[in-house]
Order: sequence, then structure tokens, then C-alpha cells
Amino acid sequence: MMESQTHTDEQARRLLEGIRALVRRFSLAERADISCCGMTVAQAATLEALADGDLRLSELGQRLGITASTLTRNLARLEERGLVERVADPSDGRAQRAVLSPAGKLAAEGVRRQEEAFAGTVLDRLPTQDVADTLTALDQLLAAIRAATESCCPGAYDHLMSKIPPSPSKEAIQGSHP
Repeated sequence: MMESQTHTDEQARRLLEGIRALVRRFSLAERADISCCGMTVAQAATLEALADGDLRLSELGQRLGITASTLTRNLARLEERGLVERVADPSDGRAQRAVLSPAGKLAAEGVRRQEEAFAGTVLDRLPTQDVADTLTALDQLLAAIRAATESCCPGAYDHLMSKIPPSPSKEAIQGSHP
């Protein structure tokens, strides 16, 4: 465990305000991108969660942080559009799994491409020499957030962090971005 570092209340406020601003801005961009795809943010999040493979409905609800009734409505809308199917869980006949249809896979890929394009435009606005430092600092921030949440909610956010690699070296990041 890392020894507690001293910081000022002002620094803590600045971090919180910065994170809130980032979340709001990326949420707005996501909403705009998603509306172009003709779906809600919740529907896009469902497609994203299923992009790596089918999930039990209970696991999907937990991953999305929504209630079973909200998940049921969300899946019904996606099924109506032919993007998601519910299938029996082969390991438990009482349970169901959600799986992307071929059209759902294409829609999930389209949403992912739009979100990555926006993130790329953000990186393009940073001085080239600062990109590696920014990504390294982001990795460190995410690792600190994960560690801080482990004390109250062990493992609760692992699925959010699963695609985030361990903090790479600055040199590895520089090599991956021109």
C-alpha cells in the first residue's frame, strides 16, 4: 500500500472539477455520436459491454450498473432493432445470456470507431511532445482511482478497468503515437 501523500484541499477540488469536466464533455460527445447512430447512450453502452462476448443478464446489469427492469427494457429495444438476442444459458437453463447479432456487432464497432475518433481529435490538439506524458499521467490516475475504490468496493470496478493496460512506460507510449 502506498504511503499517504499530502495534498491541499485546493488540489483535491481541482482534481474533482477536472474529472467532472472530462466526464461531462465526453458524455456530451458520446451523446452526440450515439444520436447519430440512432440509439441512446444506454443502448450503446450495452452494445459495448457485449462486444467482447455474450454475458448473463445478471452480469450485464451489474456491468452497466442498472437494475434488472431497466436492463429488460433496454434489451427489448435492442432486440426490436435486431441488434441483440437473448439466448438460454447452456450452464443454467433458468438463466439467459445476451449476445450481439451480426447487425449488433456492426453497430458496436461503429460506436467504438466514433468514440475513438473523438479521442483522437483530443490527442491531436495536444503538443506532440506532451501526448506520452498525458497518457502516462492518465494511467497513473486510473491506477490510483482503482486502488482508492478497492478499500470500499473490492473488485466492483474491475470490468471498467479491464481494457486499461498496466501503466506502460513513457517510451512505449511515444512509440505508439506519432
